[in-house]
Amino acid sequence: MNNKTFLLSLVVLTCVPAVASQTGFQTSLSDNEPTEKQNIGVCTVAGVPACGVQNCASCHPWQGRRVGFLGDSMTDPNNNSRDVPKKYWNYLQEWLGITPYVYGISGRQWNDIPNQARRLKEEHGDSVDAITVFIGTNDFNAGVPLGRWYDETEDTVTAAVHGQKQVYRRKRRVCSVDGDTFKGRINIAMQYLKTFFPDKQIVLLTPIHRAAAAFGPTNIQPDESWQNLCGEYFDAYVSAVKEAGNVWGVPVIDLNSVSGMNPMVKAQQSYFRDPSSDLLHPSDKGQRRIAMTLVRQLMSLPVF
Repeated sequence: MNNKTFLLSLVVLTCVPAVASQTGFQTSLSDNEPTEKQNIGVCTVAGVPACGVQNCASCHPWQGRRVGFLGDSMTDPNNNSRDVPKKYWNYLQEWLGITPYVYGISGRQWNDIPNQARRLKEEHGDSVDAITVFIGTNDFNAGVPLGRWYDETEDTVTAAVHGQKQVYRRKRRVCSVDGDTFKGRINIAMQYLKTFFPDKQIVLLTPIHRAAAAFGPTNIQPDESWQNLCGEYFDAYVSAVKEAGNVWGVPVIDLNSVSGMNPMVKAQQSYFRDPSSDLLHPSDKGQRRIAMTLVRQLMSLPVF
């Protein structure tokens, strides 16, 4: 073996994650409970690359980070806390060693995100590394109109188009801030987040599939095969959250798709809290699956 081959082999070996890292999680995306001695490719200990290579692709960029979690009952620690005591962010806390700042509140819609973000800013200031926003299913249930991303106006603008500058009259668009519409609410929330957390990684999570739920005589929610009060289907709200990624320049993790969970399929209802009354909220098994999905998805997103 020549020197170059030996050195290359040594680098590869030193970059293999330790099996018994202090904060590890399992390699396979099974439903087995992760343990501290199992590892999914994270090779950091207390935020320092254990392999000694600063740009090691195996080191998870969210390891040990401080993360704000905004949203609704999917995130609220008090929602179904007896039978589903651990939410997806609890698992991320265990497996990645993150510090979670949780502000999700049951029943809230996108118009509450500025309030949650304001509390996050007041209580933690600039000591936040990243923020996730997981909300939207209640906007659908309440029949909030979709609205539009932009309002169009007409004005004059000075430009030089391959010649001398001159004044042109053109149409332009500005973000709609209609708080009575879904897209307007997203615009308002994203403007706040982008303004007060300009250098933080902000990640949107689409709402997951939903089936029937009954929480009392005044709160009976049909499954997603039905239109809501304003005549829209659920997937239109999911699509809007995905569109928001391009409108605002933020990554979107499409949990509606990549989580692989759909309570409309009877065989998958074990991922949800109660087949007889609650096919809206994930069970502990569902929360764990969401967390496993997020671990993989977040691995591709840097924290600045």
